[in-house]
Amino acid sequence: MTSTSMTIILSFLVFTIGVAFFTWYKLKNTNLNSSQGYFLGGRSLTGTVIAGSMLLTNISSEHLIGMNGNSYVNGFIVIAWEVTSSIALVIAATIFVPKYLKMGLTTIPQFLENRFDGALRTLVASILIISLVVTILPIVLYSGAIGIESLFDVATLLGVSKSQGLWISIVFIGTLGSIYAIFGGLKAVALSDTINGLGLLIGGLMIPIFALLAIGDNNLVNGLVRVYEFAPEKFNVIGARDSVLPFEVLFTGLIINQLYFWGMNQTIIQRALGAKNLKEAQKGLLLTGLFKILIPLIIILPGVICYYYFQENFYDQQDLVYPELVKKVLPVGLIGFFAAVIMGAVLSTFNSVLNSIATLFSVGIYKRHIDKNVGDKKLVFIGKTTSAILAIVAIFSAPLVAEAPDGLYQLLQRLNGIFFIPIASILLAGFFIHKISAQAAKTALIFGLCFYLFMTWGYTSHNIHFVHIWGIEFVLNMIVMFVVSHFYPRKNNFVLTDVGAVKLTPWKYTLPMSIALCGITVLIYILLGNT
Repeated sequence: MTSTSMTIILSFLVFTIGVAFFTWYKLKNTNLNSSQGYFLGGRSLTGTVIAGSMLLTNISSEHLIGMNGNSYVNGFIVIAWEVTSSIALVIAATIFVPKYLKMGLTTIPQFLENRFDGALRTLVASILIISLVVTILPIVLYSGAIGIESLFDVATLLGVSKSQGLWISIVFIGTLGSIYAIFGGLKAVALSDTINGLGLLIGGLMIPIFALLAIGDNNLVNGLVRVYEFAPEKFNVIGARDSVLPFEVLFTGLIINQLYFWGMNQTIIQRALGAKNLKEAQKGLLLTGLFKILIPLIIILPGVICYYYFQENFYDQQDLVYPELVKKVLPVGLIGFFAAVIMGAVLSTFNSVLNSIATLFSVGIYKRHIDKNVGDKKLVFIGKTTSAILAIVAIFSAPLVAEAPDGLYQLLQRLNGIFFIPIASILLAGFFIHKISAQAAKTALIFGLCFYLFMTWGYTSHNIHFVHIWGIEFVLNMIVMFVVSHFYPRKNNFVLTDVGAVKLTPWKYTLPMSIALCGITVLIYILLGNT
């Protein structure tokens, strides 16, 4: 092993072990044998921890590797996936989360039982578990393995083939992520995410900074100007109708997707459900919104810089280009640290999803249908066992997502659409349309799933962008619910009551912060439109 390899491995181990030690130290006094302690961190999470954990749960290797690969090919038009998140987070902080905390929810499907019936809650919980296992977990593992294998050159280091090196990386990441989720619960996930989040911001910003300094002869601004002058079209945020992300989708399916992801998605919103009070929950959500506006510097700009360095050489393998940029611009001593950052990003999403699955199955299915009198200690054990089994399933499923034609990030979004839009439809109807019945919600859920599968993988001769299909599906779901509710009207009267789980005093800066985030999002499109 060369001295360079030793340096990379040493810096990787120092950061990774440091995060593990910090998490263990902070967890010493946490009761992880109670369901609330394990699944919700004892409702003790602060705004900073929530923001760090939400950001890291969202920003993983499929962003660092996949989205930078996407922007390398398509430019800044893919920024819509990020900056529109801020508007969704504003809505989540001001409308959804106050309701969730008032009801004292542990899982989002709990609301569906209160509003509709228990059968719908079980159906949605089951769909969510399937969606998390077959979509995000394999893609996060595989994209993370690409980064780790490339930066460490695992294949050469161990004397194996490239595909074997990827397999070894997948197993290593999956095993380490499982340890966090299985033995530490939500609080371990959130604490490790906070430190890894800081590492991601520092390490992620190092890549464009070092690259632009090199391009601009130690002048950051000159470097950015040269990249812009080399390919100004890459900086345009307005996507054409035939592009990978047309501008029009912002007003159809994309906003529904964002509302679901940031306001109703168990994996993300579970951090806010574990907040010590409404003030900290709102603070965490809005800080996350601020980070989402800044995060394109880490997951989009480097991809455009890749085009400056590599032109179209990686167009047929876009997911490989970001690790190449890292190796090109980072000093050797920092490559190991950055590999640890990628590992942290992967672990944050992987273990967060596992913890959410454990919560959904244990609380939403096992306790309700298998053993209603189960004790806290056994319920936590069931959650840990569920996480372990599904982690193994995800590890063996990860290689199946290789060679995605439009890149891993685009594949993830297409797969997410199967589940996100139908569930978003019934949740929004449950919140805001009182006449919608349980039978109508179930019918719309099944209709939405079938409609999207047919339009995406059945009837493929149409030219409708898949995000527009989300919007069409949402409208059709609403029509279905109104029609079915006419013939099968609702039977129960849902009243949202305060169970006294946490204090509901709002954060005093919620309104000005919300206005600022929405204004900045609009300004980005004004300044970078038709560049």
